[in-house]
Amino acid sequence: MSELFANRVLQASILAWASAQILKFFIDLLWRRKINFRALTTMGGMPSSHSAAVSSLATGIALMDGMDSTIFALALWFAAVTMYDAAGIRRAAMMQARILNQIIQELFEGHPISDTKLRELLGHTPIEVIVGMLLGIVIAYYWMTR
Repeated sequence: MSELFANRVLQASILAWASAQILKFFIDLLWRRKINFRALTTMGGMPSSHSAAVSSLATGIALMDGMDSTIFALALWFAAVTMYDAAGIRRAAMMQARILNQIIQELFEGHPISDTKLRELLGHTPIEVIVGMLLGIVIAYYWMTR
C-alpha cells in the first residue's frame, strides 16, 4: 500500500484534481460573491477537475515512461475520452436538465408535480476543459520534475 501512495504520477494526478476543485471554490466565490462549499465537491464549473486529473496523469506517465510507451498511449486516449465526455455528453445532459427544469417551472407554476429539480451543472464548456487540462499538465510537470 505504501508503494501506491509513493507513486509520483498518482500524487500529481490527485494534486491536480484537488487544485482544480479548490480553484473552482474560489472562482465560484468571485463570480457569485457568496460562499458555496458545495463547489468543492460538485461536478461542472471552472476549471474541470476531471480534465486536470487525467491530463496530469498522462503528463506524468509521459515524463516517467516516455511518450513512446504503451501506458502513455493508454493514458492519452483515456484523457481524450474523459475530456470529450466532460465537454460533450455531460454538457448535453446539463442543457437537457436546464430545459426540463424550465418547462416544469413554466407549465406547473402553482401546481407543482414535484419540487425536486434536476441537477443542471453536469458538464463543462470547452474553455473549462482546456483550463483544467492546462492546469493538470503544469502541475504534473512541476511535480514530476522537482
